[in-house]
Amino acid sequence: MSDRILVALDLPTAEDAVRLARELAPHVGGFKVGLGLLFGPGPATVAAVAEVGKPVFADAKLHDIPSQVERAARRLAALGARWITAHASGGVAMLEGAVSGSAAASTGTGILAVTVLTSLGVSDVERLAPTSTPGKLTSRLARSAAEAGCEGVICSAQELGVIAQVAPELVKVTPGIRPAGADPGDQERIMTPQEAITRGADYLVIGRPITGADDPVAAAAAINEAVES
Repeated sequence: MSDRILVALDLPTAEDAVRLARELAPHVGGFKVGLGLLFGPGPATVAAVAEVGKPVFADAKLHDIPSQVERAARRLAALGARWITAHASGGVAMLEGAVSGSAAASTGTGILAVTVLTSLGVSDVERLAPTSTPGKLTSRLARSAAEAGCEGVICSAQELGVIAQVAPELVKVTPGIRPAGADPGDQERIMTPQEAITRGADYLVIGRPITGADDPVAAAAAINEAVES
């Protein structure tokens, strides 16, 4: 089960990220390099973390015209990213650009389409898309991801059933994962690791419950144990 945990390395420096990745590598399946590192130390952080020997996904959340997204995806793939994220709301042509760019690097990189951020609640989605719900919006965006040839989606565990219905072939990566009793932080649509796996998640993105713990290795082990049981 540990192979399905991707740790969000939302840390201040690349050195901190690589150091923690080395400590956690025997206990988790891979790592996420997010915007804080991509726009701080820079995209080369992806390559540095990848050298640890585990899959890395560059959570760039690409969202631009197709040609720019294609170029960005190609560069990130060349740095060793196993997956790259792009906003599904950018449309099919943009997602196809991301898929094309990652394929051009010939590194086996896949695109994960971001559906509805887990920091958005029902009322937030209503403001963005009147008369819609997180489930309905996720459904439409997942269809676009499948049409564009994405490998998977980033979605809340609460919408895993929706993905299974409209695009069951897509890999399902779920952030907003919190062990029972943990502080939700800035996440709205959360779920425990056990619940997410039961609902069909392929990978769990877990950050602060592990990286913010006094003993991150012990925290990762505890999550693994809880899911296994």
